[in-house]
Amino acid sequence: MFLTLNHNKLDVYTITRQFVKDCYKTVAYFPAEEKYILIQQIKRAALSVHLNVAEGSSRRSELERKRFYEIARGSVIEIDAALDIAADLGYCEAENLPLLGESLIKCFKYLSGLINSIKTS
Repeated sequence: MFLTLNHNKLDVYTITRQFVKDCYKTVAYFPAEEKYILIQQIKRAALSVHLNVAEGSSRRSELERKRFYEIARGSVIEIDAALDIAADLGYCEAENLPLLGESLIKCFKYLSGLINSIKTS
């Protein structure tokens, strides 16, 4: 917000920022009894995606940077798995979440591309 650093210039930073908002909007419709369980887990994981992109981009070491991006991608996968459970419990359906689905896939692809572009020897 106040620092103009490299992460602000990355497309993936903008994409993950939108992904966090999409996740927060989606879980707002989950049942209240999930407030401290599934809802919080999805919110934490979504925030982890975005924050790991920001922190990773500040690392000087290619190996460290790659590790933060891998953690971010792992959190995307975690959210996808949590949404599977939410669907099984009747909280949401994939057909009703096209924007979140697109956003999740986009995050995964961009992060995968970033990870694959980093050469560590």
